[in-house]
Amino acid sequence: MNPIFFAIGKIKITYYGMMYAISFLLGIELGKKAAKDKGFSPELVENYAFVAMISGLLGGRLYYVLFNLDYYLRYPADIIAVWKGGMAIHGGIIGGIIGTCIYGYIKKINPLQLGDFAAGPLILGQGIGRIGNLMNGEIYGVPTFTPYKYIFSLKPNFYQWFNFYQNLPLEEKMKYTEKVPWGLVFPLSSPAGEEFPNLPLHPAMLYELVLNFIGFIFIWFFLRKKDYPVGVVWCSYIIIYSLIRIFVSFFRAEDLMFMGLRAPHLISLIMIIISGIFIIFLNKKDKMAKN
Repeated sequence: MNPIFFAIGKIKITYYGMMYAISFLLGIELGKKAAKDKGFSPELVENYAFVAMISGLLGGRLYYVLFNLDYYLRYPADIIAVWKGGMAIHGGIIGGIIGTCIYGYIKKINPLQLGDFAAGPLILGQGIGRIGNLMNGEIYGVPTFTPYKYIFSLKPNFYQWFNFYQNLPLEEKMKYTEKVPWGLVFPLSSPAGEEFPNLPLHPAMLYELVLNFIGFIFIWFFLRKKDYPVGVVWCSYIIIYSLIRIFVSFFRAEDLMFMGLRAPHLISLIMIIISGIFIIFLNKKDKMAKN
């Protein structure tokens, strides 16, 4: 695993950047198709995509910086060093929603309609982006020999157990066998390799990649084909991705924390509740309009 796809002199093309570029270009084409199927101009989606991308990137970076404020107050120059990593998808979603509302207001288009166009391309792009995370050795999981009771618990419990494990004699360590056969050992130069050198880890980024692709298939080939009220597809995307993130976050070792809890769990639960209420409201409003 190497973050550099190829290099010519000082010019380097990274997998991370390349995956984001592929996601963006593919997302535009899929979004244009979704818009065309609903009778909207494809050019509308092209312009909207740039607004959503910029607002999403700003939101994702700001969210990450705020949850790591102590570090960035000491090293303020790193705030703009996005090439070092440090984007939070929940912040990206929130930023994208804000950008969508602004663009919808300017163009006098229901922002929920724009969200419906973006739902499928967005979750597909998130899955593709995890390939870049794999090559960077980030979004990594805990060691594969970690007992499940420490995985599916509060994050501090895992570190307490891992510190205990590291101090065990070799023969005692060998009693902890791998729970799954697909653990990955990352290069020592990667974030995963630095924290867990030469240990097989749960490939949390690949768990999310597979689940995101499944979510895309469900949204693109099922939800999008149904005659749901405007906004239901977008809210469904938020619920689907939030459920995926709750599951994957159990395995992740480097999730952002808030008051001792995994921040993605808290934010995901809030998003699920809000989106569920919104779907109920949209369905009731649609029924009243038809009666």
